[in-house]
Amino acid sequence: MTEITLNVIKPSVNNMTARVFLRAAGVDFSERDVFGQTRSAEYSARCPSHLTPMIESEDLPKGALWESCAIMQYLCNKHGLEQFYPKDPARRAMIDSAMFYLIGTLYPYLARATYPALNFGQYAGEVGYSDADAETKEKARMAAVEALAEPLEVFHKFYMDGKPFIGGDRPSIADIRLAATLEFLAVIDYPLPDWAKTYMAAMEETLGDAYAEPAADVRGYIAYVKQPRG
Repeated sequence: MTEITLNVIKPSVNNMTARVFLRAAGVDFSERDVFGQTRSAEYSARCPSHLTPMIESEDLPKGALWESCAIMQYLCNKHGLEQFYPKDPARRAMIDSAMFYLIGTLYPYLARATYPALNFGQYAGEVGYSDADAETKEKARMAAVEALAEPLEVFHKFYMDGKPFIGGDRPSIADIRLAATLEFLAVIDYPLPDWAKTYMAAMEETLGDAYAEPAADVRGYIAYVKQPRG
């Protein structure tokens, strides 16, 4: 009997993170595509946040857990997956810091820069969500694009610091989160620095199909939205 059910929306890099991790970690799970269902009464009863990725397991206090980083942390702790999330407090703190920095700083810029092109809804309170004119929205989007360079360099110089990955010689859960996130930049043809191109290629080579298969769904969606219309 499969212990974990993973609920996903496949074009999302947040979902890609959990999909890559579960495959790479060899955790037994089943996957459920819930595209168009997250506001349904059935899904909301299990997941009142309406979010994906979301895992369901009888071992969880509420039976469900969302947020990709929390899912990876929980499963690493449960299954002793130190190769992805070391127990050493100092090494673990750096991985946690990298994930929190991504969620709190890099991803908000990336969402503002890419969501309009991806046809994803933006967050309430953002310029892109408002009734501002198209020129104002584009100006705000470009400001976010320009802001991406600094946090990317922080990952390169501070968290990686000459190592192939944030985790050192092998990818950590922070690396899975970062690499998946960077996939969305293709939709705006963002000029990734050479180190980032090398890093993403190394992630895919190291994790193999565990990375490539979920990535194919994200890349396929990006290719679809970039097709000329009309």
